[in-house]
Amino acid sequence: MELTHFDAQGNAIMVDVSEKNETVRCAVAAGKILLSPTCYRMVSAGDMKKGDVLGVARVAGIMGAKRTSELIPLCHPLPITKVTVDFTLLPEQFAIQAACTVRCTGKTGVEMEALTGCTTALLTIYDMCKAVDKGMTITDVYLRQKDGGKSGHIENAAPRGVQL
Repeated sequence: MELTHFDAQGNAIMVDVSEKNETVRCAVAAGKILLSPTCYRMVSAGDMKKGDVLGVARVAGIMGAKRTSELIPLCHPLPITKVTVDFTLLPEQFAIQAACTVRCTGKTGVEMEALTGCTTALLTIYDMCKAVDKGMTITDVYLRQKDGGKSGHIENAAPRGVQL
C-alpha cells in the first residue's frame, strides 16, 4: 500500500490533487456526548445559564468544518458549498447525537470537514455545560457516509465496536 501523505524520503506532504477531476463530494460524520441526567434535562429544556447550547453548538460545528484545513496540517482548503449540523436527543441514554453534513464540488473529499464539524459541535456542548456536569463523555465519533470521488459511495452503519 502506497502512503499518499509522504514523499520518497518519508517527509510529510500535501497530496497533489491537480490531476483529479472535480466531482460533487458529500460526507456525514456523527458522534454523541453523554451527560448527567440533570445536565441533559437542562440542555433539552433550554435552561442552561450560558444560553441556547444546541444553537451555539450548531454554529460552532459549521465554523469548525469551514476551518478544517487550518487545524489538520495536510488537509486541502476546500470550496465548501454546504454545512449542516443536526442534533438528536437521546433521552434513554441522557445523550445528544450530533451529525455534520458537508458538501462541495472539488478534487478531494470532505470527510475531515464533516468529522471536524461534528467534534467541534460536541466540544461546544461540553464547554457550555461543564459548570453543571464535569463527567461528560464525547464518544462514538465516526464517518457515517461519503459520496463522490474515486471510491464512490461508502456507508458505515455504526462506529466500529458499537452495536446500535
